[in-house]
Amino acid sequence: MVSLKKIYVTGGIVVLAIILGLSAFTTWYTVDESEQAVILTFGKVEEGISEPGLHFKLPWPIQSVEKLSKETFSLQFGYEEKNGEIVEFPDETKMITGDENIVLADLVVQWKITDPAKYLYNADNPREILYDSTSASVRSIIGSSKIDDALTSGKAVIEADVRDLLSSLIEKYDMGVSVVGVKLQDVELPNQEVRKAFTDVTDARETMNTKINEAKKYRNQKMNEAQGEKDALISRAEGEKAARIERARGDVAVFNKLYVEYKSNPEITRQRLILETLEQVLPGTEIYIMNDEGNTMKYFPIRPLEADKPKSEKEGSEKDNG
Repeated sequence: MVSLKKIYVTGGIVVLAIILGLSAFTTWYTVDESEQAVILTFGKVEEGISEPGLHFKLPWPIQSVEKLSKETFSLQFGYEEKNGEIVEFPDETKMITGDENIVLADLVVQWKITDPAKYLYNADNPREILYDSTSASVRSIIGSSKIDDALTSGKAVIEADVRDLLSSLIEKYDMGVSVVGVKLQDVELPNQEVRKAFTDVTDARETMNTKINEAKKYRNQKMNEAQGEKDALISRAEGEKAARIERARGDVAVFNKLYVEYKSNPEITRQRLILETLEQVLPGTEIYIMNDEGNTMKYFPIRPLEADKPKSEKEGSEKDNG
């Protein structure tokens, strides 16, 4: 019969072996590159570990480890994608714009865990809180936006505003997560007839903008042409002005010289001016020498005689006249 002492010894050895086994297997742990860990001492958070590799701690149940991922998570608002199939939730995405129109808006929120301790113990269900905060943020921003902005060119502004509002809400909740990005997936009208009417309005607006741009282009072209013609006219006028001023200065200089000559030889200068004026006024006039002594008028033809004169004589007479 086995003695009671032997039973106690055997039980103690078993308990000791269990304790040693737990100590051997629970005093170390590893953290991967994509993980972060939290050390708990009797359930109290001690420190966060983000360094990858092998780490040591006190054996369980004194200390334990909680590991969380460093990856960026995606929160799908208004729809869910599973196994390549998309399930939509229109009741969640239906909202009213600032100009009292109804739209369906779904989006994706990129987020990550930045403080594992707060994520684990500051909130009961951080993912649900994040989803509700996303719903409140997008409804608030869409509710203050016009339908044109939500459906066309204002999506980028709406995304930025939703991200800012959502980040501020998450910061107030202090649950150890941060928002990386917000992306609107689809913003559309609730039924086909409304979508078609809005598409027609959008097309008309685009046509209007195109026509306005073409008109502005034509106006700018004509204004540039008119400006060029104006500059050319001004340039020609300035050139004509400068030329007339120079001619006037030349005339003044000539007059001053003639006046000097006139003061020294008035009669000769007067005759010279008369002859020069006749040359300018009557450059191609035929000259006749006439003698009227009675009923018959006789004249002496100068031009025909000049035409019959030999060339050498003409040149000589011109030199003499010169």
